[in-house]
Amino acid sequence: MRNKLLNKPTLKLTLAILLLACLLPLPYGYFQLVRFLGMAGFGYLAVLPSGEEKKNEVIIYIALALLFQPFFKIALGRTIWNIVDVIIALGLLGSIALPSKKQ
Repeated sequence: MRNKLLNKPTLKLTLAILLLACLLPLPYGYFQLVRFLGMAGFGYLAVLPSGEEKKNEVIIYIALALLFQPFFKIALGRTIWNIVDVIIALGLLGSIALPSKKQ
């Protein structure tokens, strides 16, 4: 049995909390941290289901990792980023709460 340090629901909940905290008036350094952690977290989530034939999930997580990557920033403006953060956080929370159809 493998010992998992960070399981999928915990990682998704952590990312959702980080994204929802972006709605608060925090220093710019926090948003940079979220970009790094988002890229790493979504990249990790993209690698997890690769052997389970969940291609759509892999594609979505790769796209999110690219969206949050901090090297070539995508300038959407604060309001649009807030909307994107909320939509992604709700999607992550929904994926925790709703069971997968292929289980």
